[in-house]
Amino acid sequence: MKRLIVLLSLSFLINSCTDNQQNNRTSNPNCPNKPESNPVFKLENEADFYDNLQSLDIIPTEDIITFQSRHYDFIFCRGNQTWIVQEGSYKPTELPPKDYEAAIAQLGDPPFQSLEWQDKTYQYRVLLDPNPFPDFQVEPKQVVLELIQPDQEDPQRHSLYTLDQVKAKKAGIQLGIPEITISIVHNDRFYWAISPEQGEGNGGIATIVTYDPTADKITVIQPPALAKQQINDLAIAGTSSEPIFWIATQTSGEGNPYLPGMGLVAYRPQSQQLKSYNARNSPLIGVIPHELLLEQDRLWVATGNGICNVLWQDLEASEGWQCWQFELQAEMPTEGLTLYPSLLDETPTTTLTPTQAEEMETVEVLWWSPQDYETQKGRYEIAYQPGFQVTLKENGAISWSDFYHDSHEQQSWEALLYWPGRDWIWRGDRFVRPFDSVPLNLVGGGPTGISRWDMPGEQRPEIYAMRGHLDLIQLTQTLTEVKHYSGWVDDSVLQPTLKMTLVETPSTVEPNPLAAIAKKL
Repeated sequence: MKRLIVLLSLSFLINSCTDNQQNNRTSNPNCPNKPESNPVFKLENEADFYDNLQSLDIIPTEDIITFQSRHYDFIFCRGNQTWIVQEGSYKPTELPPKDYEAAIAQLGDPPFQSLEWQDKTYQYRVLLDPNPFPDFQVEPKQVVLELIQPDQEDPQRHSLYTLDQVKAKKAGIQLGIPEITISIVHNDRFYWAISPEQGEGNGGIATIVTYDPTADKITVIQPPALAKQQINDLAIAGTSSEPIFWIATQTSGEGNPYLPGMGLVAYRPQSQQLKSYNARNSPLIGVIPHELLLEQDRLWVATGNGICNVLWQDLEASEGWQCWQFELQAEMPTEGLTLYPSLLDETPTTTLTPTQAEEMETVEVLWWSPQDYETQKGRYEIAYQPGFQVTLKENGAISWSDFYHDSHEQQSWEALLYWPGRDWIWRGDRFVRPFDSVPLNLVGGGPTGISRWDMPGEQRPEIYAMRGHLDLIQLTQTLTEVKHYSGWVDDSVLQPTLKMTLVETPSTVEPNPLAAIAKKL
């Protein structure tokens, strides 16, 4: 469980950024002192892009909202609508087991978690049944919620879903370890979100459980469209009779703990209406929302690429969204930068110098990748406006059904086609790739982008663009040709710092070029 949230009506919370913005510009923001410089981004491996940017908790006060990641605090000052980024203050409430044996023992006997309601303590947990740990001699057949009421010793046991149900939904061939990712007390009812482990055949059914302590009644909520998702967070808006569940979702797989899912989901349990808001069909900045904060008519959504503040009653209008994205920036060395067109290329293309243009005093750092895993020597990908054009032969576009060899239909959170740039998102004037749209890929050569394996003996593919903006030149079933606005520099010459940048709507909005290509294919 990430945390226990009690949703209360807080009169001091802002009603609307736009309503208060003019008055707040001149008021005392009452924020912490801004550091003299933005903090250095701690980067030892590619996993740090995930661990350091995804929010683990949100702490609101009257004057500020603090979004806590593992190493950084992103502080929003309500008074003047600005951000401060500083070294982090996050302290986990639960520490992981120290070794493998302790971890297996904890899986065999998961600790009960507790919450307080009306001065009474309720305990709860989820587990596999029968429990396969520690010797793995039995196969689990169901996932069970155990609930211990106050002044009782023995738990109630409630079956949430079975292995047969998971197989029927094609959500896995065996039960993954379940986890309660969020607990909420709302209108004198308890809500738990249960997410299954995914990958290597493991799976489950995304589940929300509501418990009425007065009537001692459990209700299991499993929207069919949400079945194969994982739930990161849950916030409840609307009225008691007609609530709206705001659900932060993702998926995962073998060696990939962070994969896109439906994004931000609005679910109305009374009518069973469900709507997905993701980076491809809305202004959501990032593909994986991790934390949510509801403040009256405003919903804060923290993703692995930035943070959005939205009017949840008007999400269909772009004016209802205000988003900021994470950005890494580094000072241009006085001696300039030797630029390479790809991660592994040994021949530099040009040297960038601070005197070339005023804006070249700093560079935007897009990514870091090791050239090999033994030395961990690597390069930074930086934004480079002239860009490079690259052609990938025998690597074009196909439909999702052809890729999966079944009747799979393209989902709203997926690219229109399966192609080398499928993780890039059309933003109206170019293809962009958020930080959290780069699968970690702990097996199989690490994260990739516009790349190819054409250098024998290398541990990494030849990566041309990991996050650089793309222009699509040509795309067929057998060929991909793009222009990527990025280049690579040796990592010893830059020291990136972390900041927040307001996302602006493109001045020119053009149709997604993949749409016309998809019709031809």
